[in-house]
Amino acid sequence: MSVSPDPAELSAPRDPGSYGRARVMGPAFWAMIIFGLLCIVAGYVLASFGPRMFPAKPRPAAEAVGFSSPAPAQPAAPALVPTSPEPTLDAATPSADVARLAQQLATLEVRQTRAAQAAAGALAAAALMEAAQTSRPFPDELAALAAVAPPSADLRSLRSYAEQGAPSRAALAASFPDYAARAAAAARSPREDAGLLARIGHALSRIVTIRRVGDVPGTGVDAVLAKAEVEVEEGDIVAALNTLDRLSPAGKTALAPWRVRAERRADIDRRIAQVRALALEDLAGLARSGG
Repeated sequence: MSVSPDPAELSAPRDPGSYGRARVMGPAFWAMIIFGLLCIVAGYVLASFGPRMFPAKPRPAAEAVGFSSPAPAQPAAPALVPTSPEPTLDAATPSADVARLAQQLATLEVRQTRAAQAAAGALAAAALMEAAQTSRPFPDELAALAAVAPPSADLRSLRSYAEQGAPSRAALAASFPDYAARAAAAARSPREDAGLLARIGHALSRIVTIRRVGDVPGTGVDAVLAKAEVEVEEGDIVAALNTLDRLSPAGKTALAPWRVRAERRADIDRRIAQVRALALEDLAGLARSGG
């Protein structure tokens, strides 16, 4: 069975140019043309009169150089008031005050050392005098004094006595009567031209010695020995030695052993007293000067 053709399909074809002309000349085409022209005119007007109608606002300086936000404001620095320069200490050269203080400290140290040395010397001299009053040797006490006291002739002389010492005053007083009796007997010895009775009497006096003691007047041998004995008992050895100088040569010879011991005691006492006096004078001088 055959299909009959559509009448439209059987019609003759139309000219293609007729389709293009119909569409170009339509209302939409002309609307687009008019809109484009309006846009061109508006752009020209804005470009020509826009800067006058809408002037640009000034931007902050921070935005002009590219910063997004301004930097925070810094507080104003306080005004500096000129002041007088303060004195400074140079480590290399100390000031006058520091130098003066150092000098005062050095002087104080020297004074304290000197005062301590003087006090030690006075104490050592007192200890030496106390030890030397006995009959025993005193080398340790003398060495202690020599360590703190300046050298002197008295200290050098005491070294010869320190190892042996000297009899005490009490020992000299106890031994004096025996030597005094010998001196009295020797002083009464007869001369070479004496008679027989004088020689017999002198021989008997050597067995039994009789001499007066106490306060004996005159200048005879008994008076000299009695006076010297009192001085020895009182401890004045120097005065007793001076009194015994008035004896005759025979009496001095008999009393010589005692006299050697007494002179040793007197010399020790004199030299120690001199050393002690110097030590006390030195200490007192420091005390008066305040250091």
